[in-house]
Amino acid sequence: MSNIITYTKPVSTLKTIFSAITILFSFYIIVYESPLFGFFMIGFAIYLASTTGSQFNMDDHSYRNIWSIFGLHFGKWHPSPEFEYISVFKGKQSQRVNSLGASTTFSDDIFLVNLFYDRNKHLTFYRTFEKEDAFKVADHFKLAFDIEIHDATER
Repeated sequence: MSNIITYTKPVSTLKTIFSAITILFSFYIIVYESPLFGFFMIGFAIYLASTTGSQFNMDDHSYRNIWSIFGLHFGKWHPSPEFEYISVFKGKQSQRVNSLGASTTFSDDIFLVNLFYDRNKHLTFYRTFEKEDAFKVADHFKLAFDIEIHDATER
């Protein structure tokens, strides 16, 4: 069995339950009503229950960015570079919402866990809205790779 570190953005329990119910109901729609609408509902339910993340295989030193649905992970493995340090970075995430001619933009603080290699190249392995969660993940990578953490959350 391989030693794989997996991090995914959490999906709320309510979204998962709603997705499962929607999938079950869509089978009824496919059989008794409209197959096209039923398959559309299945696609919507899969979108709701899906999440993104990353995995690192410690045995063969490879990584992949994943798309995950109900615990099944999909993504292509790539050879891992030699990481030099970890950086926890604070940034902004903006989302624009348009409705009936009006629009607004929501902005949230987000914390990124980046693994740096070749002096200034990096891979973002984790995103979260909580600083403590980001440092917990960074500590895990620190132990796994025996590298130091740089705090880039404050100016």
